Amino acid sequence: MGERRISAEELLQFVMAVLSRLGVPGDEARIVADVLVSADLRGVESHGVGRLHFYVDDLVLGRVRPVAETRVLSEWPSLALFDGGKSLGAVVGHRAMLHCLDMAERAGMASVTVTNSNHYGIAGYYAMMALERDMIGLSLTNSRAHTVPTFGRQAMLGTNPIALAVPAGEERPWVLDMATSAIPLGKVEVAQRKGIPLREGLAVDAKGLPTTDPEMVLAGGALLPLGGPAETAGYKGYGLSVLVDILTGVLSGGGYCAAMSPVWCESPTSHFFAAIRIDAVRPVAEFKAMMDRMIRDLRNSPKAEGQSRIMVAGEPEYEAETQRRREGIPLGAKVVEELEQIGARVGVTLP
Repeated sequence: MGERRISAEELLQFVMAVLSRLGVPGDEARIVADVLVSADLRGVESHGVGRLHFYVDDLVLGRVRPVAETRVLSEWPSLALFDGGKSLGAVVGHRAMLHCLDMAERAGMASVTVTNSNHYGIAGYYAMMALERDMIGLSLTNSRAHTVPTFGRQAMLGTNPIALAVPAGEERPWVLDMATSAIPLGKVEVAQRKGIPLREGLAVDAKGLPTTDPEMVLAGGALLPLGGPAETAGYKGYGLSVLVDILTGVLSGGGYCAAMSPVWCESPTSHFFAAIRIDAVRPVAEFKAMMDRMIRDLRNSPKAEGQSRIMVAGEPEYEAETQRRREGIPLGAKVVEELEQIGARVGVTLP
């Protein structure tokens, strides 16, 4: 059994069918499937359908509610606190961001903090929801601890991503979607599946010593913060990771990363969403025109010797999506095997 290419629509329908067999309503199954397939389309395989088996196990074992039960715990004109009800994180995140955007329509700027949720996929998905309304979107989430603080050897922080989406005019939107760890844990899992080493400066073993072996990382080791060790300014990534933990877990009361259970889905995950209505500040057309100029100035600036191209945030992902919509989404042999096992488990055939 080898790699397989499957069209985005076929993969979406497969994931929806699997979730529906497990009691997830059709509209909610579509949201979760769209988040997972969007990750694969954008080349973020660490957060794509390769994670479906986690969601299936959680639903089967009753750790996640198949029918979302979200509620607003408190609300001000431009601030709200959501309870995710231990539901599927993608559904919780989608509802919370929609609520945030609706508030921003009225107030000009708004934020929603979420407690008691679960893994919500790629942070960029929710930030990009703001683009349809000519708004700037922000999305943050914490997670179980996988990252050491600078000079530490015990994981105390999650990968704690930051995503920001900004509309442009003739250019594509500027979309930053990054972990505050040196790499996401999912990329370690991808390296393990493919049997390839990690680059240096990304992770440590159980003693806190540098390692490139994904097996050592997953067996008691941890990720380094963005920037790597202290010598290459990893303390900046460490600080950003704590910032995400404050705005998500501490602000919501859901708990910070180090206080979470190390077992998948036995501790609540917290999120933070924000939106800025551009026309509350200046005309949208003028803003987009300036974004276009800035993007072009960056792209057309002098290249380093031997380099032919400068890209801006979101460009590699947009290009990957264009290619994968045309040629299909490539799935590795292990992911194909897992998906076929999931399909057999619930009576759905992988295309």
